[in-house]
Amino acid sequence: MKNSIFLLLLSLNVFSQKFEVCITNARIVDGTGNPWVYGSVGIKNGKISQINGIKSEDCKTIIDAKNQILSPGFIDVHTHIESSIIDIPTADNFIFDGVTSLITGNCGSSEVNLKKFFDTLQQIGITPNVASLIGHNSVRAYVMKNVFRDPTATEQKRMEELVAKGMEDGAVGLATGLIYIPGTYSKTPEVVALAKVAAQYGGIYASHIRDEAHKVHEAIEEAINIGREAHIPVEISHFKISAKPLFGKSNETIDLVENARKEGIDVNVDQYPYTASSTNMGTMVPSWVWADGDSLVKARLTDGSSRKQIVKEILESLKKDKRKNFDYAVIARYSGDSSFNGKSISQINKEKGGKNNAESEAYLILDLLQNDKAQMVFHKMDEEDVERILRYPLTMIASDAGIYKFGKNMPHPRGYGSNARVLGRYVREKHTIGLEEAIRKMTSLPAQRFGLESRGLIKEGYAADILLFDENTITDKATFAEPHAYSQGFSLVMINGKVVLQNGQINTERPGAILYGKGKLD
Repeated sequence: MKNSIFLLLLSLNVFSQKFEVCITNARIVDGTGNPWVYGSVGIKNGKISQINGIKSEDCKTIIDAKNQILSPGFIDVHTHIESSIIDIPTADNFIFDGVTSLITGNCGSSEVNLKKFFDTLQQIGITPNVASLIGHNSVRAYVMKNVFRDPTATEQKRMEELVAKGMEDGAVGLATGLIYIPGTYSKTPEVVALAKVAAQYGGIYASHIRDEAHKVHEAIEEAINIGREAHIPVEISHFKISAKPLFGKSNETIDLVENARKEGIDVNVDQYPYTASSTNMGTMVPSWVWADGDSLVKARLTDGSSRKQIVKEILESLKKDKRKNFDYAVIARYSGDSSFNGKSISQINKEKGGKNNAESEAYLILDLLQNDKAQMVFHKMDEEDVERILRYPLTMIASDAGIYKFGKNMPHPRGYGSNARVLGRYVREKHTIGLEEAIRKMTSLPAQRFGLESRGLIKEGYAADILLFDENTITDKATFAEPHAYSQGFSLVMINGKVVLQNGQINTERPGAILYGKGKLD
């Protein structure tokens, strides 16, 4: 009887408490860009219930921040997690880097059936929150396969229907990847028509633009024009300059964005804080190679005259970029021979006994592509441009990464350390931007851009996606030589009021939610 009375009193005490978790003695950076302030946060039912004025007796659990920074969880606006999150729903590489929400479906590649995708994620349980764009490339391939032509009226209508369905299923917008097949075969009016559909549902237009090198200015103008004609907000993905002759020209590309905004077109950008990109090896050859089916692709890669023409175009591009060889192109993942992982095309050519010239390396690329397009890391950018773009107020931080299986292949380190790298290298060490500004770029700015309501701020009533970290020790550990290393310095990661990482350990909680777009039908 006494035990029953004790348990009853205990349960009444728990339910009478105002907060499930209280975080005290914190320096709160709220995500607005305002300076930090001392304070405490009370959390209940997955939300921030109260800021300051908290009594210890009202708290079931108290976490002493010990003067660390308390900020909103980071929102990574550019990820590719469609398949990897099914295998690794805890998304460890992102959680260790302070990311609590992921936006996938970028570069035109998404699940076409988003309802099925979202339902699957809810069934298995996921640690981070997830939102998705509907991908133009995926929709076009579903309707037209990889044909190199304009859509018929019927095909265009079907693509528009699929985009509408994706928006009704909860997509946050339309994404294009205009350097990838089959998106590269599309013309601007096709994309404008699809963007108009996304606009009707309150979505945005996110684009891996048609060229990030020698024609980057024209490619940016195309993205802006799509926004202009479709009356839709524009997000230019992984904003960069990736051609040596244009190094230092990021001031011009930023001006294009600023001029568009002065015109009344809502444009901003995202960026990963590295001087190397990562994409598939197939982008190293002309896009016409991949058109119209596997049999024709194979013929082009093996036929002598076709190979000669492909190599000619590859070398012309190399010369235009003022490069002598392909030492900048490093294999991250090659299924045909894993010993190539981490080696440059020039290095592999030398090991295979090829002639020491770019032509021999170009033919090696074609040989490799017969087995696998491979994932590459391309060292093609300049630090001055990276920093200038980072300083631009409308630049968000993104990884352009998937969920990595620890220790497998040689991926770009951005999937492990993008946010910690900004905080450690560019805030603490180089003073490129301030702490509060960096956090704004990772939190409220992306939440606003993608319409993620009640996210991205430390504010009463908002979701309790919360981080604790020491700004003096936060650091990215992943490098190009040793990419599999988690970021260090985040002592607490909380998602929807649940602790998912504490003191360097990820737990079994999977509190992630699906973040639906404004056009979601009930």
